[in-house]
Amino acid sequence: MTGVPVALGVDLGTSGVKAVALTAQGEVLADTTRPYPLLTPQPGWTEQRPADWLGATQAALRELSSLLRGHGAVPAALGLSGQMHGLVPLDAQGEVLRPALLWNDQRTGAQVAHMEARVPRAELVARTGNRAVTGFQLPKLLWLRDEEPGVYARLRHALLPKDYLGYALTGEMTAEPSDGSGVGALNLARGTWDADLLGALNLSAALFPPLRRSTDVTGRLSAAWAAATGLPAGLPVVAGGGDNAAAGIALGLTAARPDVGSLSLGTSGVIFAPLAHPTPDPDGRVHLFAHADGSYHLLGVTLSAAGSLDWLHRQLAPDVPLTTLINEAAAVEPGAGGVTFLPYLSGERSPLMNPQARAAFTGLSLAHGRGHLTRAVLEGSVAALADAYAVMQPLAPLRTLISTGGGARSDLWLGLASGALHLPVQPTASQPGAAHGAAILAMPAAGLHPDLNAAVNATRPQTLPAAPPADMTAALSAYARTRQALYP
Repeated sequence: MTGVPVALGVDLGTSGVKAVALTAQGEVLADTTRPYPLLTPQPGWTEQRPADWLGATQAALRELSSLLRGHGAVPAALGLSGQMHGLVPLDAQGEVLRPALLWNDQRTGAQVAHMEARVPRAELVARTGNRAVTGFQLPKLLWLRDEEPGVYARLRHALLPKDYLGYALTGEMTAEPSDGSGVGALNLARGTWDADLLGALNLSAALFPPLRRSTDVTGRLSAAWAAATGLPAGLPVVAGGGDNAAAGIALGLTAARPDVGSLSLGTSGVIFAPLAHPTPDPDGRVHLFAHADGSYHLLGVTLSAAGSLDWLHRQLAPDVPLTTLINEAAAVEPGAGGVTFLPYLSGERSPLMNPQARAAFTGLSLAHGRGHLTRAVLEGSVAALADAYAVMQPLAPLRTLISTGGGARSDLWLGLASGALHLPVQPTASQPGAAHGAAILAMPAAGLHPDLNAAVNATRPQTLPAAPPADMTAALSAYARTRQALYP
């Protein structure tokens, strides 16, 4: 076959799947998305049907394949990314046993307490880079054993979402460190599943698939998937990375530039900081994960950033354009007239690590209006990220942040973030995400670049001037007082 060779990337997100095709220079030749439903069978529970993932992915790849034929482009390899921490339980035949439990599922509080009773928190952090966290996959396995023993008795394989997709595409079960370190059972220093930790919990390391590098070819596209999508049978499928690691690759964030991190203002808010060595916060208040380039990174996470804004929009003014709310917030003075918002609508990660934390508005009076509430939400989300960065800064000091996520389109929000974090926050000319990073991770296997460093350097997005920092003095002070009063 002749034509322009391209690398494909697939990101299995929480709201839908995104597929993209990139040239060697990072140009997007084609992209497409397909949604699928989120299941919430009980308060605090979030699940999805893996069959929905597969149906949406087939449709997305079928459209992508058609678009590429129109461009005369030839797929050369496919990389994977996806939502982290989820549990896809399989039986001995590789069949799904129940809907997948997702990253933001909060049902495992008792299992987290059990883990820390069996393995002291300090030892968990030293081994895995993280304390026990309700959203991680390992407590989900314990929950399955405790609450659905019939299902657990049939369990033979525990896969992460993107790795299940890789299994469906190729018939091969594998994992890689950037996503695997979000299980809660990967020994970061050794780069292997921690058999001692798992043994203390009466679990077997055999539940987890073998680990490969993020750029390794883990299998070939099956004939059935080739027929269903129009992609070539035998297309190399590359391990890829968890969504945060893949998004970092798309932004050019590696250990080669340790002073450049990223700020994501998506559903959750995330600060990403590259690290050369696995250096955790001793109290586990921020996450330490393996990076897709073979190094490591810290993540500070607030669970409801744009999620808080979307919630406010739906509840307060669903018929008003979101840009109107943002403009009203921009007209309000710094500090939102004394209104403070704690953005814990889904509990909170960094630095509280408290799934029971709940959101709150304080300081309201008859003088306040919709603009004050919106500005308080924007200020509260970046104040929460400043809380997280205060823990990260001694371990990974940054010089600048590159912005991503839907919030990166708002100059006001970026300015508030810059004022809260005391760092320049630079948007990019394009908006690359995890699917783009997955494609870049596939470029060496596609023959587009000799190695990952060359691929990252060739595709790094152009950054734009940083938004001017906004005054966050009053907002940060009020946030600290309120958070300390409610969650000391």
